[in-house]
Amino acid sequence: MKTLVLRVALKEEEDGRWSASIPSLPGCSSWGYSRQEALENIKDAAEIYLEDRIAAGEGLPTPSDE
Repeated sequence: MKTLVLRVALKEEEDGRWSASIPSLPGCSSWGYSRQEALENIKDAAEIYLEDRIAAGEGLPTPSDE
């Protein structure tokens, strides 16, 4: 199994929640009530995102220096 390393952008919102996104996966974002929860949720979102790409025959994104 290959390992794909992706950069996650985290931001604490004004209401105290945390937003998370993966810039190299357009539209892949999530949030959580804590930093840890946001990281767990974005991991799940990325897995679904990548599974959908593979199922659609699009393959995995190529690594980049973001």
